[in-house]
Parts: sequence; structure tokens; C-alpha cells
Amino acid sequence: MSARESSANGLEQRQANRGASASRGLARTWPMNAMDRCDRCGAQAYVRVLFHGRQELLFCAHHYRQHAPALARSAVAIQDETQRLVRCEWPGSSS
Repeated sequence: MSARESSANGLEQRQANRGASASRGLARTWPMNAMDRCDRCGAQAYVRVLFHGRQELLFCAHHYRQHAPALARSAVAIQDETQRLVRCEWPGSSS
């Protein structure tokens, strides 16, 4: 299964699972986890973009930064958890 097919299946499954909570106004946001995958490339998602009609897209940090201006114009809400990506100093790494 390709990353695109996997992402499409994941989007359909998320929408089906969350349909009951989304039926009353805007969909609620909840903390994202490792099961949330970028709809563009399949990497772990850190940004949820909500649109009218109870639609959502998930993005990794890279693809969100790439498309942020267009998404900001059309989104109802954006849940950005990219602050969870923290640069760590590893032993032996050069600063």
C-alpha cells in the first residue's frame, strides 16, 4: 500500500471514528499521537487543520510550513503541536 493510499484510508477512518463528535458544530480537537499521520507523506502529524463541513487534514511539520499561508486562508481552526518537536543536545554532538 502506498503512502498516499494509506493516508487516504487513514483520513476516511478518522472521519468515520470522529463523526459522532463532529456532528454537533465544529469538531473538537484532542491531543495528537503517533497514530495521527500526515495526509501528504505519511510521517507523524503535528498539525490538524479543520475546514468547514467538518473536514480535517493532518500535516507533518514540514508540509504544514510549506502550505501554511494557503491553509491559514481557508481553515476554520488550526491545531499546531509542532512545539513538541524540540532540538535535543545529544552527547558527542557538536553545537
